[in-house]
Amino acid sequence: MKNLVPIALMAIFSFGLYSFHTAFQDEWVVPAEYKNKKNPTDAADKESMAIGKSLYSKHCKSCHGAEGYGDGTKAADLKGDLGDFSSAEFHTQTDGALFYKTTVGRNDMPEFAKKIPEDEDRWLVVNYMRTLRE
Repeated sequence: MKNLVPIALMAIFSFGLYSFHTAFQDEWVVPAEYKNKKNPTDAADKESMAIGKSLYSKHCKSCHGAEGYGDGTKAADLKGDLGDFSSAEFHTQTDGALFYKTTVGRNDMPEFAKKIPEDEDRWLVVNYMRTLRE
């Protein structure tokens, strides 16, 4: 019985540490320099919006879905929360934060700096994502 108490305490401590780590690994920290970055593109420009939509369809839709609900054809094979681009919570993020996440990626989210090399094009994708509201 004496041996079970330390083992039980160790198990409880390990579970607590794992839970703490898991809770914070999902938080996506965006550097201040990106949070405050201003979108240099015109979201009202129809041609730019069409480009953003086309790039989203080509690079994002398969995971995030046509409406941005996180229900794309590849979504079931991915780990973590793909986000809901139509949610109010999503739209509280700055354009700079969305640009950063799109650019650098993490975990299952690829780095799009290589797939969409032009900064302006990634900004246009951000503009299109802004149209996916409920």
